[in-house]
Amino acid sequence: MIGISRLYCGSRERSDALRYGEAVARPSAGAPRPIVVWNCTRACNLRCVHCYSASTGPAGKKELSTDAGLAMLQDLARFGVPVVLFSGGEPLMRQDLFTLIRRAAELGIRPILSTNGTLIDCRVAERLREAGTRYVGVSLDGLRETNDAFRAVEGAFDRALAGIRHSREAGIKVGLRFSMTRRNAAEIGDVFDLVRDEGLPRVCFYHLVYTGRGSLLVREDLDHEATRRAVDLIIDRTAGMHAGGHRAEVLTVDNHTDGPYLYLRMVREKHPRAEEALRLLRRNGGNASGSRIASIGWDGEVYPDQFWRQKSLGNIAERTFGEIWSDGTDPLLAALRNRRAHLKGRCAQCRFLDLCGGNFRARAEAVTGDPWAPDPACYLTDDEIGLTGEAGEE
Repeated sequence: MIGISRLYCGSRERSDALRYGEAVARPSAGAPRPIVVWNCTRACNLRCVHCYSASTGPAGKKELSTDAGLAMLQDLARFGVPVVLFSGGEPLMRQDLFTLIRRAAELGIRPILSTNGTLIDCRVAERLREAGTRYVGVSLDGLRETNDAFRAVEGAFDRALAGIRHSREAGIKVGLRFSMTRRNAAEIGDVFDLVRDEGLPRVCFYHLVYTGRGSLLVREDLDHEATRRAVDLIIDRTAGMHAGGHRAEVLTVDNHTDGPYLYLRMVREKHPRAEEALRLLRRNGGNASGSRIASIGWDGEVYPDQFWRQKSLGNIAERTFGEIWSDGTDPLLAALRNRRAHLKGRCAQCRFLDLCGGNFRARAEAVTGDPWAPDPACYLTDDEIGLTGEAGEE
C-alpha cells in the first residue's frame, strides 16, 4: 500500500505503524510476523468480473470448520500475527463469522473485514461492532451502473452504499475499495466525490492483478500512460480534498511503482516532504509477499499472498501456520525473502528496487510465465529507473 495522504499531505494514521515497519513484531530468528489475509470462504452472493479468488455460489466442501478456524486463530496469535483480514468470497456468508471475529479480537489480533457490503444491514453492522471488528473495507468499482456491471448483479451499488452507512452508524470505521480498469477509470473523480459527500475516512485504489477471474481482464488493465494519469489524478484529488478540510486516508494498492512515481513527482515539484517520503518508502520496502503479508485459503492452504494461489506453502491441517511460515527450507519463501538474487531484467537493475521490492511476482508470472521477470505493470521509464544515466540523482 502506498499512503498518498501520508506521503504527499503529511497526514498520519494508526496503520502507518504497521506500514512503515514500526510495529510488526519480529522473532529473534526467521521471518517477520505477517498480516494475514484469510479467504475464509469461497461462497459469494455476487459474480465480480475481476475476482482474484474466482468466488461464486455456495461454500466449497473443504472450507475450514468453526473449530478449525478457531484453532488457526489461536495459532496465529501465538505466532504474533498483528492483523487478520477476513476476506472471501464474501465473508459474511459464513454463519460463524462473528464468532471468528470475536475470537480474533480476544486473542489480541486486530480483525478487519473485506466485503462487498451488500449483506450489511443494521443488525449485521451492530453484530460486527459487538464482535470487535475494527475496520470494514467495502468494494465499489464506480457509481451505480458501472459498479453493478462489475458485480454482475443489479442493485449491488445501492445495497453496498446502504451497508457502508449502516457500518458507520454502528460506529465502525469504514472505507471504499476501488479496482481500476479501463472500464471505470473515468469515475475515479466521482469516487472522491462520494468519499467526501459520505464523510468516509478512507479510500483505497487498487491496481489489477491478473489472477482468478482477473486473469481474463489483462487487456482491460490501464496501459502505462493511463496508469500515470490515474495516479496523478489520485494525488491531485487527495491534495484538494485535504485542502478542503476532509482529511481522508488515501492509498493506492497492488502496484508498488506508485511509490517511486510519487517521489519523483514530489522532487519535480520541490515538495517539502519529498525526502521524508523517500525515507518512509524505503522503510516500507514495497512488495512484501512471503514476508510481511500472507494468505490462508478457505481450505487451510497457506500462500505467499492472496493472489499467488497456485503457490501453496503447506496446509494448516498438517503443520501450524508458524511452522509453515518459519520454514527456512522452503525454496519459494527463501527466494522471496532474498529476491534481489532472483529478479531479472529492469527490476534487477532499477535504482528504486529498495522502494518497490520488485512489485508483484504473481503478475509477472501471469504474463511471462517467469515469476522473476519484470512486473509488466511497472510504468516508470528506463530514464526514471536509472538505466540510461539520464534520470538524475535520488
